[in-house]
Amino acid sequence: MYFVLLLCIFLLEILAGVLAYIYYQQLNDELKQNLKATMTSKYGQSNENEHITQAVDKLQQEFKCCGSNNSTDWEESNWIRSAYSEGRKVPDSCCKTITKHCGRRDHPSNIYKVEGGCISKLEKFILDHLKIIGAVGVGIACVQIIGMVFTCCLYRSLKAEPY
Repeated sequence: MYFVLLLCIFLLEILAGVLAYIYYQQLNDELKQNLKATMTSKYGQSNENEHITQAVDKLQQEFKCCGSNNSTDWEESNWIRSAYSEGRKVPDSCCKTITKHCGRRDHPSNIYKVEGGCISKLEKFILDHLKIIGAVGVGIACVQIIGMVFTCCLYRSLKAEPY
């Protein structure tokens, strides 16, 4: 019974890995669309979207990037067109050295002008961590296979022993 349960868990893990590999590209495309839409329509718009604003600011600061694809993405944003931007061309979180209203000057010496923007940095981050998760998964699978082999050996030895 133990062997069967371990085998079921092992097969479910393989299925999850295969599905993750198959749907990775679809997830990646959705991430690209949603990040740009979030930045252009929800950033800095109201108090109810404050968590979105903070998340985008943290993303840009942590990954040292500006905009979804590049810093010109901010030109399409509702935030730039609103009074909240106070004349800034990009959010202050795009600045290499963050000071109040540093986003008014969008020169490469002041703003992160990474080609590919935050999307490329986020993709790289996810791929790097997927390799680690995959390696841990393979390690766990090896332990499970060893457990199944030992279970079979124990079962055979118990069956062969007279009571």
